[in-house]
Amino acid sequence: MNIRNIIAWVLAVLLAVVFIKSGFDKLSDLDKTTGMFGSMGLPGWMAALVGGAELLGGIGLLVPRTTRLAALGLMAIMLGAVVMHATKIPGGISGGTFAIGLLVGLAILYFLRRPEPLTTDRMAV
Repeated sequence: MNIRNIIAWVLAVLLAVVFIKSGFDKLSDLDKTTGMFGSMGLPGWMAALVGGAELLGGIGLLVPRTTRLAALGLMAIMLGAVVMHATKIPGGISGGTFAIGLLVGLAILYFLRRPEPLTTDRMAV
């Protein structure tokens, strides 16, 4: 196992824990989450959608075949979180630093899990 793969696994596990917990928390107290989304001008159904996507995306980060797709989906959610922090939540973008950190972590994981190109020494003759 090479260092790139070890770093990718550690990062995937850390990010998965954050997103699985966040999604579970949103879904387990959906009334509170719906109210929070409503206070930002978002429809209530979006609370369940985001909670479910975070939960499933966190699980997807742990499956090598779905890691990149899960990371892309979660990056879209984190971009939305950053925008909401910058425009709708008191305190502005400074309150969204955790979301920015998660966004960066997901981008790094996406990059680390890219397929390795075939090289001449790996190609079948």
